[in-house]
Amino acid sequence: MGGAERSARKKKQAARAVAQARSTGGSDRTKIIAGVAVVAVLAIAVIGYVVFQSTKSAAPASDGAIPQTSPDHIISAPAVRDGSSVLVGKDTATVTIDVYEDFLCPICGTFEKTYGSSIKKAVEDGKVKIRYNILPMLNRLSKPEGYSTESANAALCVADGGKFNEFHAALFGAQPEEGEAGYTKDQLIKLGKDLGVTSAGFESCVQNQTYKTQLDELMSKTSNDPVLKDPDTGRFRGTPSVAANGKLVDLDNKNWLSDLAK
Repeated sequence: MGGAERSARKKKQAARAVAQARSTGGSDRTKIIAGVAVVAVLAIAVIGYVVFQSTKSAAPASDGAIPQTSPDHIISAPAVRDGSSVLVGKDTATVTIDVYEDFLCPICGTFEKTYGSSIKKAVEDGKVKIRYNILPMLNRLSKPEGYSTESANAALCVADGGKFNEFHAALFGAQPEEGEAGYTKDQLIKLGKDLGVTSAGFESCVQNQTYKTQLDELMSKTSNDPVLKDPDTGRFRGTPSVAANGKLVDLDNKNWLSDLAK
C-alpha cells in the first residue's frame, strides 16, 4: 500500500473518529438536557404539592377527631346564644355587625381566613360585637346531605355550653369540602366535649337537632331580608354576607371592618 493510500486511509479513520465523538457528545448532551428537564418537572411537582398542602384545611385525626384551632386565632370575648344566632363581644361595643355564614361554604372559609384576626382584634378591643348567623343553606351540597343544618345546630348547642368561639374556629379551620362528606354528629359532639362542653343535655341537643326549626326560620328570614337581597336578582346574595346599621357591607372594600369600628 502506497504512502498516499495510507495517508487517505488515516484521514478517513480520523474523520470517522471525530464524527463518532460528535455523535456521542450529542447523545450525552441530549441525556443531560433530558435529565435536567426531569429534575425541573419533579421540582415543580414538589413545590406545587407543598403549596397545595399548605392551602388545604387540616384533616381530622386518625380517630376521627376534628382538629382544634390555636388559641391565638380564637376570640376571647363572651359568646351568648341569642335565639338562632350567637352574639360575640363586649357590652362596651357600640356597633353590632351581622355575619351570615354556612360552615360548608368555601368562600366563608376564605372570609374567616382573611378577616378572622382583624375581627378578633376589633371584638377584643371592645369596638364591635359580631352576631353570627350560621345558616343551613348548603344542605344538599354535602354527602350525605344535611351537614349545614347539623353543624349550625351543633354550634348553637355548643354556644349553650360556653364554647362557641372555639367551635366556630375549629370548624372553619378544618372545613370539609363542598360536595364531600361533612362531619358526623358524633364527630361534632366529640369536638364540643374536647373543647370542654360538659352540659348534660349537649349530646342530645346535637343528636336531636334541637334548634333545627329555629335555624329554618332564620334561613327563611334571611332569604327575605331586603337588606341582604341582590338588587339585580331580588334574591339573597348568599354567604358570606355582612350587614351593619341596616345596610349591606361592601366586602370589596378591604377596610370595611376598620371603617365600622371607628
